[in-house]
Amino acid sequence: MDPQALLDQALVYLDLGLDIAMNWVLSPAAWSQFALLVAAYLLARLVNRIVTPKIGSVLTPAPENESIFATARRFTLQFLPLLMPLLAYAFTAMGEAAVTAMFGSGPVIAFGKRVFLFLAIRAFARDILTDPFLALLGKFVLIPAGALYALGLLDPAIAGLAAAQVNIGNISFSALALVRGIIAGSLLFWLGQWSNGQSTTFIEKQEMRPAIRQLTAKAAEFTIFGVAFLLLMNIMGINLSTLAVLGGAIGVGLGFGLQKIASNFISGVILLLEGQATVGDYVELDGGEAGTIIKMTARATFLETFDGRWIVVPNEDFITTRVVNYSDQGSANRLEAEFSVSYDTDINIIPDIIERAVSTHPGVLQSPEPPDCELRGFGDSGIDFAVEFWVEGIDDGKNKYTSDVLFIIWNALKKHDIEIPYPHRVVEVKGTLPA
Repeated sequence: MDPQALLDQALVYLDLGLDIAMNWVLSPAAWSQFALLVAAYLLARLVNRIVTPKIGSVLTPAPENESIFATARRFTLQFLPLLMPLLAYAFTAMGEAAVTAMFGSGPVIAFGKRVFLFLAIRAFARDILTDPFLALLGKFVLIPAGALYALGLLDPAIAGLAAAQVNIGNISFSALALVRGIIAGSLLFWLGQWSNGQSTTFIEKQEMRPAIRQLTAKAAEFTIFGVAFLLLMNIMGINLSTLAVLGGAIGVGLGFGLQKIASNFISGVILLLEGQATVGDYVELDGGEAGTIIKMTARATFLETFDGRWIVVPNEDFITTRVVNYSDQGSANRLEAEFSVSYDTDINIIPDIIERAVSTHPGVLQSPEPPDCELRGFGDSGIDFAVEFWVEGIDDGKNKYTSDVLFIIWNALKKHDIEIPYPHRVVEVKGTLPA
């Protein structure tokens, strides 16, 4: 557009604004509306100063009170900053009704009422929206929309967005639908994240198996975001029957092209339901992968080895191959430590000495069985024994049960002067030895 034409149009709007301002200044009705606005503001401040402390004392619970009603009172208490502008808005609305009855219209007081509502919106976005995402949304969406409403430009802005068309290939939609979809999608995503966090916290507090707890949390997450997606499609005006056809086509593609992913997903659900392996268990697979399960997802299970490496194992491997579970959520395991004594030793006293010594270890259990020392055989250099003992957990980098028990055996044998043999070899020399 020609710059001169833009300047001329701006001057026209400026003259129009000056005419409106002069009419307001010279009109008795406008002065009465200004007076009503000032009175409504002063009355709102007075009522707010009297009522706010009383409401605050009623809504403030004791610090140690954590009941649901106390939580609701604390939640309501944060809205107190909105009381003053909302009171001014309500009193101004009463004045507008009186002015309209006397003069037939009240543009000045109507503008003031919208300004008070804008102040309430600004206080809400600035003081109450503490979440970073919601604060950002309030700053760049809610406050500008409130400003446009106060100036009386919100309806023209909406009409302009509705008239503007956005074309992407063969798809055409209005700019208003795009803006509405972005805002609604952002809100629904945030609400889904918040709801998922709340439901997960609630499920974690319930008494159930860890696997069932994790499966329930995942099912709640899928449900929440599925409902949010359907709501967003409905808000944007997208026909869900079209999505049904598209979903059928995607399902066929999944069936043929993503069989492994589908198999791993179903295997993950079976694992969570059966609970044969869950987070915290130490497992070993047929392929040699071994480690502690630290995370189970829809596609794979993550194992952490003793040296800190992570192994990603597809869930299907837990169903189709042999899996050894050493821990099963902290259940007792039996370990053994082997040792030998000299052939000069009275072997009848060995079991009692070793069993009493190993029982002194704080990690060794007496149930399901106390330490049991067994004679295993007669070796080349000494008599072979082994002591079996039960512990809570497994012998890993943190729990050195076998090493501790071997130290105890060494000290017990030394204390009783029992010799621990070393290899003996008999060398036969044929002929005469050299001089």
